[in-house]
Amino acid sequence: MTIALSERLRQAAADLPAEGTSLQHLAAAHGPAAQGTLLILLAAPCLMPLPGVGSVLGFGLLAMAMAFWRGASAASAALPQRVGEFGLSRLWATRVLHMLARFYAHSGRLTRQRLTHLTDGALERCLSAKVGLMAALIILPIPMGNLFPALALMLLGVGLVARDGLAVLAGAAMAALALLFSLAVAAATWFWGLEALALAQQIPSWIARQL
Repeated sequence: MTIALSERLRQAAADLPAEGTSLQHLAAAHGPAAQGTLLILLAAPCLMPLPGVGSVLGFGLLAMAMAFWRGASAASAALPQRVGEFGLSRLWATRVLHMLARFYAHSGRLTRQRLTHLTDGALERCLSAKVGLMAALIILPIPMGNLFPALALMLLGVGLVARDGLAVLAGAAMAALALLFSLAVAAATWFWGLEALALAQQIPSWIARQL
């Protein structure tokens, strides 16, 4: 399935209009909407240096997580309107599609149906909570903070597409790493911020002594 999807996305990249396109068009290139493919589509551009992409797609992922928490089925998965209208130039849309094609091609050789109980609807709320948490981390202005959450969502997404519970577990491990990284960056920022504040408070007294 993922190999065929890879070929479809490469063809879609070749057929892109010169004026660029929207995320909704890229979603349509995947075929029928599905929870896993939409997660991958929204997470993948967060790995690229696209201005504003983290905020827009992060809120889109958060909206999807809330919808699935409320019980929306995978078959009714759809991009939020504002996110679907997010525009990409032909250059960036081509890059996104080629990156997704490579991802599906590689994952197709590694994944298979196993531990399928981790991909069924019984764990829908647990998966939705992970998506929501990763979306929040993507939205936060953390240096290099998009990398690990986006990778976690892509692993989770391919696990759902291929019904591979091992990929879902790998996504959960990556999500834990993303959370630890974000907490470490926040702690370091707090520590260095306090030191900078203490130094700033000492500057006036140092200047007074020099005078």
